Amino acid sequence: MARISCVASFFLFLTKVSIGQRQVTVQKGPLFRAEGYPISIGCNVTGHQGPSEQHFQWSIYLPTAPDQEIQIISTKDAAFSYAKYAGRVRSREIYVERIRGNSVLLHISKLQEKDSGEYECYTPNTDQKYYGSYSAKTTLNVIPDTLSATMSPQTLRKEEGEPLELTCEAAKATAQHTHLSVTWYLMRDGQSPATEIISLSRDFMVIPGPSYTERFKVSDVRLDKLGAATFRLSMGSLRPSDQGQLFCEATEWIQDPDEAWTAITKKQTEQTTLRVQPTVRDFQVSITATSTFAEGKPLELTCLVVGSGQDPQLQGVWLFNGVEMASIDAGGVLHLKTDYKDRASQGQLQIAKLSPKAFSLKIFAAGPEDEGAYRCAVAEMARAQWGSWQVLQRKQSPDSRVHLRKPAARSVVLSTQSEQQTVWEGEALTLVCKADGAESLLSASWWHFPRNQTQPEFVAGMDQAGTVQRGASYGEPSNHGRTRLEKMDWATFQLEISSTSVSDSGTYECRVSERTRAQGGGLSWAQKMSVTVKSLASSLQVNLMSRQPQVKLTSTLNLSCIVGVGYPDLQVPLSVTWQFRPAGAQAFHQLVRVTQPGTVEWRDFPSQFQKKMKVSQSPLHSQLLIYDATKEEEGVYQCKVDVYDRNSLRSNGPARGSALSHPLSIVITLPESKLKVNSSSQVQELSINSNTAIECRILSQTPGNLPLAVTWYFSPLSPNASWLTILEMDQANVVKYGDEIHSPQRKQKFHTEKVSHDVFRLHILNVEDGDQGAYRCAVQEWLLSANGVGYRLGEGTSGLTELKLRPTGSKVRVSKVHRTENATEHAEVAIHCSLESSGDSTSLFSVMWYRTREHSGSKLLVHLQHDGLLEYGDEGLRSHLQCYRSSPTDFVLKFHQVEMEDAGTYWCRVAEWQLLGTPSKWVTQASDESQPVVLTVLPSEPTFPSRICSSTSFIYFLLVCPFILLILLLASALCLYWKTRKLSALRLASQKQKALWVNMNGAGDSPASRWGEEEEDH
Repeated sequence: MARISCVASFFLFLTKVSIGQRQVTVQKGPLFRAEGYPISIGCNVTGHQGPSEQHFQWSIYLPTAPDQEIQIISTKDAAFSYAKYAGRVRSREIYVERIRGNSVLLHISKLQEKDSGEYECYTPNTDQKYYGSYSAKTTLNVIPDTLSATMSPQTLRKEEGEPLELTCEAAKATAQHTHLSVTWYLMRDGQSPATEIISLSRDFMVIPGPSYTERFKVSDVRLDKLGAATFRLSMGSLRPSDQGQLFCEATEWIQDPDEAWTAITKKQTEQTTLRVQPTVRDFQVSITATSTFAEGKPLELTCLVVGSGQDPQLQGVWLFNGVEMASIDAGGVLHLKTDYKDRASQGQLQIAKLSPKAFSLKIFAAGPEDEGAYRCAVAEMARAQWGSWQVLQRKQSPDSRVHLRKPAARSVVLSTQSEQQTVWEGEALTLVCKADGAESLLSASWWHFPRNQTQPEFVAGMDQAGTVQRGASYGEPSNHGRTRLEKMDWATFQLEISSTSVSDSGTYECRVSERTRAQGGGLSWAQKMSVTVKSLASSLQVNLMSRQPQVKLTSTLNLSCIVGVGYPDLQVPLSVTWQFRPAGAQAFHQLVRVTQPGTVEWRDFPSQFQKKMKVSQSPLHSQLLIYDATKEEEGVYQCKVDVYDRNSLRSNGPARGSALSHPLSIVITLPESKLKVNSSSQVQELSINSNTAIECRILSQTPGNLPLAVTWYFSPLSPNASWLTILEMDQANVVKYGDEIHSPQRKQKFHTEKVSHDVFRLHILNVEDGDQGAYRCAVQEWLLSANGVGYRLGEGTSGLTELKLRPTGSKVRVSKVHRTENATEHAEVAIHCSLESSGDSTSLFSVMWYRTREHSGSKLLVHLQHDGLLEYGDEGLRSHLQCYRSSPTDFVLKFHQVEMEDAGTYWCRVAEWQLLGTPSKWVTQASDESQPVVLTVLPSEPTFPSRICSSTSFIYFLLVCPFILLILLLASALCLYWKTRKLSALRLASQKQKALWVNMNGAGDSPASRWGEEEEDH
């Protein structure tokens, strides 16, 4: 039965846990809003068991009738509103916006003075039973609108470059604490919305608008506060873009109880119209163009403007033979005449604005019709009042005459190249064969005699009609694009091998033939030339260098791959592949491959390299820069150089040769920290309930303005007390309180302040007895890399600051008797903490119980506060421990059922509290600690019921045994029933035999009768 009761209690506990407690929360009040302006109040419900979409009802309790509910609006019932609010609800002046199923906002578009009161948000119950809260309230106070913003309207006419000063008056007379912000705006003609010029924020910071930031930096735009309510806008040098309507806007802000700032009123002044007359600047116009052009080739002319001001607004017009052909207005819109519009649509003509002071005209395939005089006209424009353009001045360039170039006459000569020619592998080889004499139709053929061979190979030939034939080996697809034969003029033939190989060495022969009409014969002649092709890989060397094998963290890693070749003047394509092997790895990984034309191929490993790596390459040098080096870039680097010919590089063909540098190990080290913290100690003696500040001063730091993290520690006056973390401010200035500072009261007592880049302060408010002890700070210097990883560069600890309270005449004394308590498992145990005297009658006492375990330190179990409230260090102890005051001098810590793990050392700390100050406040005057109490828990002897409950086999026997006994009883009853029926049948048979005997022989002592009697005896 004991075990069944335990199981039932466990399921009952699960049932209670699974039922959530309904909780309704509303925006914290009181809220202050101005009459005539809107407000939004939020309401949220959690812990409900019903549908996800809950209903909300809003009511108000007016100050004149605080107990009378006046219904405003409901999400469930359209007829919920009282008559005084029904009209405003129908007109949507008051409405509810649903944010989520369990969250809404009450909106009042225009507040009235009668809207002041206490607002209640109520959620109808959708659960099976009532559990929790169903409504919440907040207070709204509607205050008068006292904000004013005035400026006299006027029209100002200024010249470009003149200064401007405007003032506006902005004031408020609100009784509550509010802040004021003022912003100046410019509404340009025909544009909306207004452009923000400069503003004074509610935090008294001057902030320029996005388009006026640069002018603000040089003090060309300023905002000054003159007196209590006068705000002056100053512009040192007006620009044409400043033209428009200027006005001032004032906004009043209030801070709600949730510390959020809300705008409650806003006013704009009347507008001042500003007209800025642009300054006319002189300029000159000229055309740059070639005087002649070839038919079918591009013709390009550029119109340049010299002079004028900065960023002028220019319109350009092109004229051909005095007739306008095209124009580009100040807004960049192109206008073409009909004849040129068709040529532009077909891609034959292009007119563009290259820069604010340059216009271009380009004809891609010029013809005889484009020969003539070209001129450009440029006009400086300015925006007029209503958005139209007005011409300030107009200039024209002189005429530029362009002529069509006629083909020039050519002389005919015979020339050959030198008898000997040497090229490097992959370099182009060009052989020219030219004949002299009278102009006629010629044909040419090229032959190659490889080294150590006498039989020539036909390379290529061209007949008189210009048809090209290639030899068997040179006509293959692999060589087709490598060999080209061209006829330069009527007697000049050129053979080009674009990318040579070693096998191209040998002797080349050119044979030129001329066919004559007489007898169908002809003349021919030949010329030979010896060519040597040297291998590229024969002189390739690679060397990897670094000036700093040990690189400081966040510095730049600089590696140079130097290529040494025997052909420095030859522009041979090289490919450099950078490889990296991380520290501890076995294999190299490819980082990046760069070719000489500048093609970069990134690899996938590691991914962080591509974001912070720069690679550059010249013909014989490749440089790898890795910025903001981290530990991930530590390892071994290597570079591999492949040499190509031009055709192989374009077609991704194989390399002609390659070379690998030696591996170079790079180590990433942390810079030396220069952090030093003031280590001098001091003692502060204060009066109780006063405020103080402890300073943490940094004497020196590592250069670079590195971020700092500061942690404040506290050690109580207790013997063997450990250091407790008060709070820490990390390198991002985010403050986090220690685990011991968990209550709101403790968090309000301590706060940190960064006074400057080298001074931090810990403020302690309302110093009490429990605040006495030693304080110190620990400063960490952090180095952040570009990928967001932080490295702790150095750490320093300050000296101790001991905080003492001046004696107040009050002293609490706890009994110092060392005790040992022995208890049996599952029994009730009480540990006492006694005062030697009850103290002053006006004093209150609080007690904190601690437990110390081996290897785990001290832990707060329960705190009985001076006002009788209990606070547990762990909420799970609430059902296990009880703390109370049994007499004026005795405090008790009781275990309802002590367990084996409760064994340990316990001690208490008693603090005396008194009312001090104006207004009066309870503060700790003094405190004292007890001697440790050692609690030993012995295992309990098992009782007979517990032995039964602890035996699983016996419980099974008790459950199964009744079923077995029931089966045996049923079997016995069936056997008895069967035997009774059998005896009844025998008795009936005996009677029938006896009656038959009597009928046949008469009455007498018959055998049947005797047998029946014997059977009955049985």
